[in-house]
Amino acid sequence: MSSIGTGYDLSASQFSPDGRVFQVEYAQKAVENSGTVLGLKGKDCVVFAVEKLVTSKLYEPFSNKRTFNVDQHIGLAVSGLISDARQIVETARLEASNYRGQYGVGIPLKYLNDRLSMFMHAYTLYSAVRPYGCSAILSSYEDNKPEMYMIDPSGVSHGYTGCAIGKAKQAAKTEIEKLKLSTLDHISLVKEAARIIYLVHDELKDKQFELEMSWVGECTQGKHEKVPLNIKTEAENAARQILADDSDSDVDEI
Repeated sequence: MSSIGTGYDLSASQFSPDGRVFQVEYAQKAVENSGTVLGLKGKDCVVFAVEKLVTSKLYEPFSNKRTFNVDQHIGLAVSGLISDARQIVETARLEASNYRGQYGVGIPLKYLNDRLSMFMHAYTLYSAVRPYGCSAILSSYEDNKPEMYMIDPSGVSHGYTGCAIGKAKQAAKTEIEKLKLSTLDHISLVKEAARIIYLVHDELKDKQFELEMSWVGECTQGKHEKVPLNIKTEAENAARQILADDSDSDVDEI
């Protein structure tokens, strides 16, 4: 049986003989070529950390952001094709707006996750469209507890305590699994997220990047906001110091 496209990758609605949908796999590959995105859920907060790769020195700093507000209490971080991601964000905002207009309260994250994952899955069913080349992580703080979900380009979604998408997701997951996330407060989560992003960043292939961070939790009264600049800067400096100490110890051992 064929393990490459050979004609079975021309449509998102066609299976290969060994039961694969190549268009979905191509969309997942687009996500893996993008910068790493982390989501960490602690005892009172969810923190997003985004490795936003800078491919040109001429780009305006902090443009093309990858963390978004869907509603006051819901944040969304994306990895993959940013143009596809904006369409996902607009759909999520429309769902949240419609729910608030109909029921007078913010949409629960579980319902938004279900609706958004079904929307993304619908684009894997028809030959006239293609799957979205992005993955999304959703977060909120509801009923005094943080929540987080991740959605693949195929429309598959799961709830997570810690997850990673993008280029270095395997290395990032390995580091996340070492943490006792349920015991960490919001400041500790920010520091750990920054440390992991700096640790998995490949300086040989991608020299420049911007660290983008946001959070939602008890510390923000349930609103999704950017991490304050002073806290973010402190976390970045601590991450750089840890990497420098590790490299010095490696040199001493040699």
